[in-house]
Amino acid sequence: MEEKTDWSRRSFLGMSALGVLGLAGCGGGGPAAPQVDVQVPQALLDQAAGLRGGSVGMLSQKLYSEAANQALDKSLQVFAQATGTTVRNDLVSGDAGDMVAKMDAEVKAGTSRDLAFVSDRRFVGQLHNLGSLTDVTDVVEEMRSLYGEPATEATNFCVFDGRWYAIPYHFIATGMYLRKDWYAEKGLPLKPHYTWEELRDNALAVSDPAKRRFGWGLTVNRSGDANGFIVNVINTYGGAIAENTGTKVVFNSPETVAAVTFIADIYTNPKYAPMLPPGIGSWTDSSNNENWLAQILGLTLNQYSVYADSKTKNNPVYANTHPFNGATGPAIDKPLAFGESNSFVVFKGAKNPDLAKLVAKFMVGGSALLGVAKGAPCLVNPSWDKVWDSDPYYTSGDPAFAALREQTRAELPMKTKTGYAFPQAPSPGEQAATAAYLLTDMMQSVIQGTRPADAVAATHARIVQVFEQQGYKQQ
Repeated sequence: MEEKTDWSRRSFLGMSALGVLGLAGCGGGGPAAPQVDVQVPQALLDQAAGLRGGSVGMLSQKLYSEAANQALDKSLQVFAQATGTTVRNDLVSGDAGDMVAKMDAEVKAGTSRDLAFVSDRRFVGQLHNLGSLTDVTDVVEEMRSLYGEPATEATNFCVFDGRWYAIPYHFIATGMYLRKDWYAEKGLPLKPHYTWEELRDNALAVSDPAKRRFGWGLTVNRSGDANGFIVNVINTYGGAIAENTGTKVVFNSPETVAAVTFIADIYTNPKYAPMLPPGIGSWTDSSNNENWLAQILGLTLNQYSVYADSKTKNNPVYANTHPFNGATGPAIDKPLAFGESNSFVVFKGAKNPDLAKLVAKFMVGGSALLGVAKGAPCLVNPSWDKVWDSDPYYTSGDPAFAALREQTRAELPMKTKTGYAFPQAPSPGEQAATAAYLLTDMMQSVIQGTRPADAVAATHARIVQVFEQQGYKQQ
Protein backbone atom coordinates (compact mmCIF):
# COMPACT_ATOMS: atom_id res chain seq x y z
CA MET A 1 0.00 0.00 0.00
CA GLU A 2 1.24 3.49 -0.81
CA GLU A 3 2.65 5.62 1.99
CA LYS A 4 0.30 8.50 2.64
CA THR A 5 0.07 10.49 5.82
CA ASP A 6 -2.26 13.31 4.77
CA TRP A 7 -6.01 12.78 4.98
CA SER A 8 -8.04 13.81 1.94
CA ARG A 9 -11.78 14.43 2.06
CA ARG A 10 -14.58 13.62 -0.33
CA SER A 11 -18.14 14.68 0.50
CA PHE A 12 -21.32 13.22 -0.96
CA LEU A 13 -24.54 15.15 -0.50
CA GLY A 14 -27.99 13.60 -0.70
CA MET A 15 -30.29 15.71 -2.86
CA SER A 16 -32.74 13.19 -4.34
CA ALA A 17 -34.37 9.84 -3.74
CA LEU A 18 -32.76 8.19 -6.73
CA GLY A 19 -31.57 4.66 -6.07
CA VAL A 20 -29.04 4.63 -8.93
CA LEU A 21 -26.51 7.29 -9.82
CA GLY A 22 -23.32 7.49 -11.81
CA LEU A 23 -20.19 9.26 -10.61
CA ALA A 24 -18.25 11.25 -13.16
CA GLY A 25 -14.84 12.82 -12.88
CA CYS A 26 -14.14 11.92 -9.24
CA GLY A 27 -10.47 11.49 -8.46
CA GLY A 28 -9.32 13.23 -11.61
CA GLY A 29 -6.94 11.65 -14.07
CA GLY A 30 -6.87 8.13 -12.64
CA PRO A 31 -8.29 4.93 -14.09
CA ALA A 32 -12.06 5.04 -14.48
CA ALA A 33 -14.16 3.16 -11.99
CA PRO A 34 -15.66 -0.07 -13.33
CA GLN A 35 -19.12 0.27 -14.83
CA VAL A 36 -21.41 -1.17 -12.17
CA ASP A 37 -25.07 -0.25 -11.73
CA VAL A 38 -24.94 0.60 -8.03
CA GLN A 39 -28.29 0.34 -6.29
CA VAL A 40 -29.50 0.74 -2.73
CA PRO A 41 -31.71 -2.22 -1.73
CA GLN A 42 -35.27 -1.33 -0.85
CA ALA A 43 -34.88 -2.78 2.65
CA LEU A 44 -32.11 -0.27 3.38
CA LEU A 45 -34.09 2.58 1.86
CA ASP A 46 -36.91 1.69 4.24
CA GLN A 47 -34.52 1.67 7.22
CA ALA A 48 -33.15 5.04 6.12
CA ALA A 49 -36.54 6.72 5.89
CA GLY A 50 -36.25 8.24 9.35
CA LEU A 51 -32.66 9.37 8.80
CA ARG A 52 -33.18 11.75 5.86
CA GLY A 53 -31.26 14.99 6.27
CA GLY A 54 -28.72 13.32 8.54
CA SER A 55 -24.99 13.25 7.98
CA VAL A 56 -22.18 10.87 8.77
CA GLY A 57 -18.39 11.15 8.78
CA MET A 58 -16.39 8.18 7.53
CA LEU A 59 -12.70 7.30 7.42
CA SER A 60 -11.54 4.92 4.67
CA GLN A 61 -8.29 2.99 4.51
CA LYS A 62 -6.94 4.03 1.11
CA LEU A 63 -7.06 1.18 -1.38
CA TYR A 64 -4.09 0.47 -3.61
CA SER A 65 -6.17 0.79 -6.78
CA GLU A 66 -7.41 4.28 -7.63
CA ALA A 67 -10.19 2.71 -9.69
CA ALA A 68 -11.35 0.92 -6.53
CA ASN A 69 -11.23 4.20 -4.57
CA GLN A 70 -13.39 5.78 -7.26
CA ALA A 71 -15.82 2.88 -7.18
CA LEU A 72 -16.08 3.27 -3.40
CA ASP A 73 -16.81 6.97 -3.89
CA LYS A 74 -19.51 6.09 -6.38
CA SER A 75 -21.20 3.71 -3.96
CA LEU A 76 -21.18 6.33 -1.21
CA GLN A 77 -22.62 8.96 -3.52
CA VAL A 78 -25.38 6.62 -4.64
CA PHE A 79 -26.23 5.92 -1.01
CA ALA A 80 -26.30 9.61 -0.11
CA GLN A 81 -28.49 10.51 -3.06
CA ALA A 82 -30.88 7.61 -2.50
CA THR A 83 -31.31 8.19 1.23
CA GLY A 84 -31.20 12.01 1.28
CA THR A 85 -28.21 12.00 3.61
CA THR A 86 -24.68 13.38 3.58
CA VAL A 87 -21.56 11.21 3.71
CA ARG A 88 -18.16 12.81 4.32
CA ASN A 89 -15.36 10.37 3.56
CA ASP A 90 -11.69 10.87 4.43
CA LEU A 91 -8.93 8.66 3.02
CA VAL A 92 -5.88 7.63 5.03
CA SER A 93 -3.09 5.13 4.44
CA GLY A 94 -2.99 2.17 6.79
CA ASP A 95 0.78 2.62 6.87
CA ALA A 96 0.59 6.09 8.41
CA GLY A 97 2.28 5.34 11.71
CA ASP A 98 0.06 7.56 13.86
CA MET A 99 -3.25 6.25 12.55
CA VAL A 100 -4.51 4.55 15.73
CA ALA A 101 -3.31 7.33 18.03
CA LYS A 102 -4.96 9.94 15.85
CA MET A 103 -8.30 8.14 15.76
CA ASP A 104 -8.26 7.51 19.51
CA ALA A 105 -7.40 11.15 20.26
CA GLU A 106 -10.36 12.30 18.18
CA VAL A 107 -12.70 9.91 19.98
CA LYS A 108 -11.56 11.18 23.37
CA ALA A 109 -11.88 14.80 22.18
CA GLY A 110 -15.38 14.19 20.84
CA THR A 111 -14.35 15.14 17.30
CA SER A 112 -14.14 11.74 15.66
CA ARG A 113 -15.95 10.55 12.57
CA ASP A 114 -18.86 8.21 13.02
CA LEU A 115 -17.31 5.14 11.37
CA ALA A 116 -14.24 3.84 9.57
CA PHE A 117 -13.05 0.75 7.81
CA VAL A 118 -9.62 -0.52 8.75
CA SER A 119 -7.70 -3.78 8.73
CA ASP A 120 -9.17 -5.96 11.47
CA ARG A 121 -5.90 -7.82 11.93
CA ARG A 122 -3.79 -4.68 12.35
CA PHE A 123 -6.00 -2.14 14.08
CA VAL A 124 -9.24 -3.38 15.64
CA GLY A 125 -7.58 -4.90 18.71
CA GLN A 126 -5.75 -1.68 19.49
CA LEU A 127 -8.85 0.48 19.04
CA HIS A 128 -10.95 -1.82 21.20
CA ASN A 129 -8.28 -1.90 23.91
CA LEU A 130 -8.32 1.90 23.96
CA GLY A 131 -12.09 1.89 24.46
CA SER A 132 -12.74 3.66 21.16
CA LEU A 133 -15.27 1.28 19.61
CA THR A 134 -19.01 0.62 19.83
CA ASP A 135 -20.51 -2.87 20.07
CA VAL A 136 -21.91 -3.77 16.62
CA THR A 137 -23.08 -7.31 17.34
CA ASP A 138 -26.62 -6.39 16.24
CA VAL A 139 -25.38 -5.44 12.77
CA VAL A 140 -23.27 -8.59 12.38
CA GLU A 141 -26.20 -10.81 13.36
CA GLU A 142 -28.37 -9.05 10.79
CA MET A 143 -25.64 -9.57 8.19
CA ARG A 144 -25.47 -13.27 9.07
CA SER A 145 -29.17 -13.65 8.32
CA LEU A 146 -28.59 -12.13 4.89
CA TYR A 147 -25.13 -13.32 3.87
CA GLY A 148 -24.24 -16.40 5.93
CA GLU A 149 -20.91 -16.51 7.73
CA PRO A 150 -18.04 -14.03 7.42
CA ALA A 151 -14.43 -15.05 6.76
CA THR A 152 -13.20 -17.27 9.57
CA GLU A 153 -10.37 -14.86 10.44
CA ALA A 154 -12.91 -12.18 11.36
CA THR A 155 -14.21 -14.19 14.32
CA ASN A 156 -10.71 -13.91 15.76
CA PHE A 157 -9.91 -10.26 15.08
CA CYS A 158 -13.33 -8.59 15.48
CA VAL A 159 -14.80 -10.41 18.52
CA PHE A 160 -14.00 -9.59 22.15
CA ASP A 161 -15.70 -11.36 25.06
CA GLY A 162 -18.23 -12.81 22.67
CA ARG A 163 -19.26 -9.44 21.20
CA TRP A 164 -18.48 -8.00 17.77
CA TYR A 165 -16.71 -4.64 17.62
CA ALA A 166 -16.15 -4.57 13.85
CA ILE A 167 -18.27 -5.52 10.83
CA PRO A 168 -16.36 -7.50 8.17
CA TYR A 169 -16.41 -5.51 4.92
CA HIS A 170 -14.13 -7.06 2.31
CA PHE A 171 -11.57 -9.85 2.52
CA ILE A 172 -7.89 -9.34 1.69
CA ALA A 173 -6.02 -12.57 1.09
CA THR A 174 -2.38 -13.15 1.81
CA GLY A 175 -0.43 -14.29 -1.21
CA MET A 176 2.93 -15.03 -2.70
CA TYR A 177 3.75 -14.86 -6.40
CA LEU A 178 6.48 -16.41 -8.50
CA ARG A 179 7.43 -16.30 -12.17
CA LYS A 180 6.17 -19.59 -13.53
CA ASP A 181 7.97 -19.06 -16.86
CA TRP A 182 11.32 -18.70 -15.05
CA TYR A 183 10.55 -21.80 -13.01
CA ALA A 184 9.68 -23.72 -16.18
CA GLU A 185 13.02 -22.78 -17.77
CA LYS A 186 14.84 -24.33 -14.81
CA GLY A 187 12.55 -27.35 -14.53
CA LEU A 188 11.28 -26.27 -11.11
CA PRO A 189 7.81 -27.46 -10.07
CA LEU A 190 4.79 -25.23 -9.51
CA LYS A 191 3.23 -26.18 -6.17
CA PRO A 192 0.46 -24.90 -3.89
CA HIS A 193 3.14 -24.05 -1.32
CA TYR A 194 6.87 -24.41 -0.64
CA THR A 195 9.20 -24.36 2.33
CA TRP A 196 11.06 -21.11 2.93
CA GLU A 197 14.31 -22.90 2.13
CA GLU A 198 12.91 -24.10 -1.21
CA LEU A 199 11.88 -20.58 -2.13
CA ARG A 200 15.32 -19.24 -1.25
CA ASP A 201 17.13 -21.91 -3.28
CA ASN A 202 14.74 -21.61 -6.24
CA ALA A 203 15.14 -17.83 -6.21
CA LEU A 204 18.89 -18.25 -6.60
CA ALA A 205 18.44 -20.84 -9.36
CA VAL A 206 16.26 -18.58 -11.55
CA SER A 207 18.37 -15.43 -11.04
CA ASP A 208 20.48 -13.92 -13.80
CA PRO A 209 21.57 -10.33 -13.08
CA ALA A 210 22.87 -9.97 -16.66
CA LYS A 211 19.29 -10.42 -17.85
CA ARG A 212 17.89 -8.27 -15.00
CA ARG A 213 16.35 -11.33 -13.39
CA PHE A 214 16.40 -11.27 -9.60
CA GLY A 215 14.77 -14.24 -7.94
CA TRP A 216 14.11 -12.73 -4.49
CA GLY A 217 11.74 -9.77 -4.11
CA LEU A 218 11.20 -9.54 -0.34
CA THR A 219 12.65 -6.72 1.73
CA VAL A 220 13.30 -6.37 5.45
CA ASN A 221 13.25 -2.56 5.34
CA ARG A 222 10.54 -0.72 7.28
CA SER A 223 7.24 -1.59 5.55
CA GLY A 224 4.08 -3.55 6.10
CA ASP A 225 5.23 -6.20 3.63
CA ALA A 226 8.50 -6.69 5.53
CA ASN A 227 6.62 -7.02 8.82
CA GLY A 228 4.46 -9.72 7.28
CA PHE A 229 7.44 -11.58 5.85
CA ILE A 230 9.50 -11.54 9.05
CA VAL A 231 6.70 -12.59 11.40
CA ASN A 232 5.59 -15.33 9.01
CA VAL A 233 9.06 -16.89 8.95
CA ILE A 234 9.30 -16.63 12.74
CA ASN A 235 5.90 -18.29 13.19
CA THR A 236 6.57 -21.10 10.72
CA TYR A 237 9.88 -21.77 12.49
CA GLY A 238 7.96 -22.13 15.76
CA GLY A 239 8.45 -18.72 17.33
CA ALA A 240 5.93 -16.00 18.19
CA ILE A 241 5.77 -12.48 19.52
CA ALA A 242 3.32 -13.48 22.25
CA GLU A 243 1.75 -16.67 23.59
CA ASN A 244 -1.73 -17.61 22.43
CA THR A 245 -3.68 -15.24 24.70
CA GLY A 246 -1.75 -12.30 23.24
CA THR A 247 -0.78 -10.95 26.65
CA LYS A 248 2.64 -12.43 27.47
CA VAL A 249 5.74 -11.79 25.35
CA VAL A 250 7.58 -14.98 24.35
CA PHE A 251 9.66 -13.58 21.50
CA ASN A 252 13.11 -14.58 22.75
CA SER A 253 13.27 -18.27 21.89
CA PRO A 254 15.62 -20.64 20.01
CA GLU A 255 13.01 -20.88 17.25
CA THR A 256 12.91 -17.10 16.76
CA VAL A 257 16.72 -16.97 16.71
CA ALA A 258 16.79 -19.71 14.05
CA ALA A 259 14.27 -17.82 11.91
CA VAL A 260 16.16 -14.54 12.21
CA THR A 261 19.40 -16.32 11.34
CA PHE A 262 17.78 -17.79 8.22
CA ILE A 263 16.45 -14.42 7.08
CA ALA A 264 19.70 -12.57 7.78
CA ASP A 265 21.73 -15.09 5.79
CA ILE A 266 19.80 -14.19 2.64
CA TYR A 267 20.88 -10.54 2.85
CA THR A 268 24.44 -11.02 4.14
CA ASN A 269 25.77 -14.20 2.52
CA PRO A 270 27.59 -13.42 -0.77
CA LYS A 271 26.15 -16.66 -2.15
CA TYR A 272 22.72 -15.04 -2.40
CA ALA A 273 23.81 -11.63 -3.69
CA PRO A 274 22.91 -12.48 -7.35
CA MET A 275 19.26 -12.95 -6.45
CA LEU A 276 18.82 -9.59 -4.66
CA PRO A 277 17.62 -6.69 -6.84
CA PRO A 278 19.41 -3.33 -6.54
CA GLY A 279 18.04 -1.16 -3.74
CA ILE A 280 16.12 -3.93 -1.95
CA GLY A 281 17.55 -2.75 1.37
CA SER A 282 15.63 0.54 1.14
CA TRP A 283 12.35 -0.66 -0.33
CA THR A 284 9.02 0.69 0.93
CA ASP A 285 5.63 -0.99 0.56
CA SER A 286 5.20 0.06 -3.06
CA SER A 287 8.69 -1.01 -4.16
CA ASN A 288 8.08 -4.71 -4.58
CA ASN A 289 4.91 -3.92 -6.56
CA GLU A 290 6.85 -1.65 -8.87
CA ASN A 291 9.68 -4.12 -9.37
CA TRP A 292 7.31 -7.04 -9.92
CA LEU A 293 5.42 -5.05 -12.55
CA ALA A 294 8.79 -4.14 -14.13
CA GLN A 295 9.23 -7.91 -14.62
CA ILE A 296 12.60 -8.17 -12.89
CA LEU A 297 11.53 -10.25 -9.86
CA GLY A 298 11.05 -13.98 -9.59
CA LEU A 299 9.26 -14.01 -6.22
CA THR A 300 7.43 -11.61 -3.97
CA LEU A 301 5.01 -11.56 -1.06
CA ASN A 302 2.15 -9.11 -1.17
CA GLN A 303 -1.53 -8.64 -0.83
CA TYR A 304 -3.24 -9.16 -4.16
CA SER A 305 -2.68 -5.50 -5.05
CA VAL A 306 0.26 -6.43 -7.28
CA TYR A 307 -1.80 -9.16 -8.96
CA ALA A 308 -4.71 -6.76 -9.48
CA ASP A 309 -2.40 -4.13 -10.94
CA SER A 310 -0.87 -6.54 -13.44
CA LYS A 311 -4.32 -7.63 -14.59
CA THR A 312 -6.00 -4.22 -14.86
CA LYS A 313 -3.00 -2.69 -16.65
CA ASN A 314 -2.55 -5.61 -19.07
CA ASN A 315 0.99 -6.20 -17.85
CA PRO A 316 2.52 -9.34 -19.43
CA VAL A 317 3.66 -10.51 -15.99
CA TYR A 318 0.04 -11.40 -15.17
CA ALA A 319 0.05 -14.36 -17.56
CA ASN A 320 3.39 -15.53 -16.10
CA THR A 321 2.32 -15.33 -12.46
CA HIS A 322 1.83 -18.36 -10.24
CA PRO A 323 -0.03 -17.20 -7.12
CA PHE A 324 0.22 -19.47 -4.09
CA ASN A 325 -0.75 -19.33 -0.43
CA GLY A 326 2.70 -19.05 1.11
CA ALA A 327 5.51 -21.02 2.68
CA THR A 328 6.02 -23.54 5.45
CA GLY A 329 8.77 -23.97 8.01
CA PRO A 330 10.12 -26.52 10.48
CA ALA A 331 7.18 -26.05 12.87
CA ILE A 332 4.23 -26.37 10.48
CA ASP A 333 3.54 -28.17 7.21
CA LYS A 334 0.96 -25.77 5.76
CA PRO A 335 1.14 -22.03 5.12
CA LEU A 336 -0.17 -19.67 7.77
CA ALA A 337 -2.53 -18.10 5.25
CA PHE A 338 -5.84 -16.82 6.55
CA GLY A 339 -5.87 -13.22 5.38
CA GLU A 340 -7.66 -10.31 7.00
CA SER A 341 -10.71 -8.18 6.40
CA ASN A 342 -11.08 -4.48 6.07
CA SER A 343 -13.85 -4.08 8.61
CA PHE A 344 -16.17 -1.27 9.62
CA VAL A 345 -15.97 0.12 13.14
CA VAL A 346 -18.35 2.63 14.74
CA PHE A 347 -16.60 4.98 17.12
CA LYS A 348 -17.67 5.69 20.68
CA GLY A 349 -19.54 8.97 20.77
CA ALA A 350 -20.58 8.74 17.09
CA LYS A 351 -23.00 11.56 16.37
CA ASN A 352 -25.16 9.45 14.09
CA PRO A 353 -24.50 5.77 14.90
CA ASP A 354 -27.69 4.51 13.23
CA LEU A 355 -26.73 6.08 9.90
CA ALA A 356 -23.15 4.85 10.33
CA LYS A 357 -24.38 1.28 10.73
CA LEU A 358 -26.63 1.68 7.69
CA VAL A 359 -23.70 2.84 5.55
CA ALA A 360 -21.74 -0.23 6.65
CA LYS A 361 -24.62 -2.58 5.85
CA PHE A 362 -24.94 -1.06 2.39
CA MET A 363 -21.24 -1.23 1.54
CA VAL A 364 -20.75 -4.87 2.57
CA GLY A 365 -22.62 -6.57 -0.27
CA GLY A 366 -24.38 -6.34 -3.58
CA SER A 367 -23.51 -3.76 -6.21
CA ALA A 368 -21.86 -1.44 -3.63
CA LEU A 369 -19.05 -3.97 -3.14
CA LEU A 370 -19.02 -5.29 -6.71
CA GLY A 371 -17.70 -2.06 -8.22
CA VAL A 372 -14.91 -1.85 -5.64
CA ALA A 373 -14.05 -5.51 -6.20
CA LYS A 374 -13.85 -5.06 -9.97
CA GLY A 375 -11.64 -2.01 -9.49
CA ALA A 376 -9.15 -4.11 -7.51
CA PRO A 377 -9.56 -7.67 -8.85
CA CYS A 378 -8.57 -10.36 -6.34
CA LEU A 379 -7.44 -7.71 -3.85
CA VAL A 380 -10.97 -6.76 -2.74
CA ASN A 381 -13.06 -9.89 -2.19
CA PRO A 382 -16.29 -10.67 -0.34
CA SER A 383 -15.91 -11.32 3.37
CA TRP A 384 -19.33 -12.98 3.55
CA ASP A 385 -20.04 -16.44 2.19
CA LYS A 386 -23.25 -15.73 0.27
CA VAL A 387 -21.86 -12.54 -1.28
CA TRP A 388 -19.43 -14.81 -3.17
CA ASP A 389 -22.49 -16.28 -4.90
CA SER A 390 -24.16 -12.94 -5.60
CA ASP A 391 -22.55 -12.26 -8.98
CA PRO A 392 -20.85 -14.40 -11.67
CA TYR A 393 -17.79 -12.17 -11.40
CA TYR A 394 -16.80 -13.79 -8.09
CA THR A 395 -16.94 -17.30 -9.53
CA SER A 396 -15.52 -16.80 -13.02
CA GLY A 397 -13.83 -13.39 -13.08
CA ASP A 398 -10.32 -14.70 -12.42
CA PRO A 399 -8.63 -18.10 -12.00
CA ALA A 400 -7.48 -17.10 -8.50
CA PHE A 401 -10.98 -16.65 -7.06
CA ALA A 402 -11.48 -20.28 -6.05
CA ALA A 403 -8.31 -20.29 -3.94
CA LEU A 404 -9.19 -16.90 -2.48
CA ARG A 405 -12.61 -18.08 -1.37
CA GLU A 406 -11.06 -21.16 0.21
CA GLN A 407 -8.78 -18.89 2.23
CA THR A 408 -11.87 -17.22 3.74
CA ARG A 409 -12.95 -20.68 4.91
CA ALA A 410 -9.60 -21.71 6.41
CA GLU A 411 -10.01 -23.99 9.40
CA LEU A 412 -8.64 -22.02 12.31
CA PRO A 413 -6.62 -21.99 14.40
CA MET A 414 -3.56 -23.45 12.65
CA LYS A 415 -1.22 -25.01 15.19
CA THR A 416 2.58 -25.20 15.18
CA LYS A 417 4.63 -27.99 16.71
CA THR A 418 5.70 -25.55 19.43
CA GLY A 419 2.13 -25.08 20.66
CA TYR A 420 1.20 -21.77 19.12
CA ALA A 421 -2.21 -21.46 17.45
CA PHE A 422 -2.73 -18.93 14.64
CA PRO A 423 -4.40 -16.58 14.41
CA GLN A 424 -3.83 -15.89 18.06
CA ALA A 425 -6.17 -13.88 20.24
CA PRO A 426 -6.20 -10.23 19.12
CA SER A 427 -3.27 -8.58 20.83
CA PRO A 428 -3.06 -4.79 21.08
CA GLY A 429 0.51 -5.26 22.29
CA GLU A 430 1.51 -7.27 19.23
CA GLN A 431 -0.29 -4.88 16.89
CA ALA A 432 1.47 -1.90 18.45
CA ALA A 433 4.89 -3.61 18.39
CA THR A 434 4.47 -4.51 14.74
CA ALA A 435 3.26 -1.01 13.85
CA ALA A 436 6.40 0.39 15.52
CA TYR A 437 8.55 -1.67 13.11
CA LEU A 438 10.44 -3.42 15.88
CA LEU A 439 10.88 -6.51 13.70
CA THR A 440 12.34 -4.64 10.74
CA ASP A 441 14.62 -2.67 13.06
CA MET A 442 15.84 -5.98 14.47
CA MET A 443 16.65 -7.34 11.01
CA GLN A 444 18.52 -4.18 10.06
CA SER A 445 20.58 -4.55 13.23
CA VAL A 446 21.49 -8.15 12.35
CA ILE A 447 22.37 -7.23 8.76
CA GLN A 448 24.71 -4.57 10.17
CA GLY A 449 26.53 -7.16 12.28
CA THR A 450 24.61 -7.80 15.51
CA ARG A 451 24.45 -11.48 16.45
CA PRO A 452 20.91 -12.84 15.85
CA ALA A 453 20.61 -14.04 19.46
CA ASP A 454 21.56 -10.59 20.77
CA ALA A 455 19.21 -8.81 18.39
CA VAL A 456 16.32 -11.08 19.36
CA ALA A 457 16.98 -10.51 23.06
CA ALA A 458 17.12 -6.73 22.59
CA THR A 459 13.93 -6.75 20.53
CA HIS A 460 12.20 -8.90 23.16
CA ALA A 461 12.95 -6.18 25.71
CA ARG A 462 11.54 -3.49 23.40
CA ILE A 463 8.38 -5.57 22.80
CA VAL A 464 7.93 -5.98 26.55
CA GLN A 465 7.97 -2.17 26.90
CA VAL A 466 5.27 -1.86 24.24
CA PHE A 467 3.09 -4.50 25.90
CA GLU A 468 3.38 -2.79 29.25
CA GLN A 469 2.43 0.51 27.65
CA GLN A 470 -0.70 -1.26 26.43
CA GLY A 471 -1.46 -2.37 30.00
CA TYR A 472 -0.03 -5.91 29.89
CA LYS A 473 2.47 -6.18 32.75
CA GLN A 474 5.16 -8.79 32.17
CA GLN A 475 6.66 -10.96 34.89
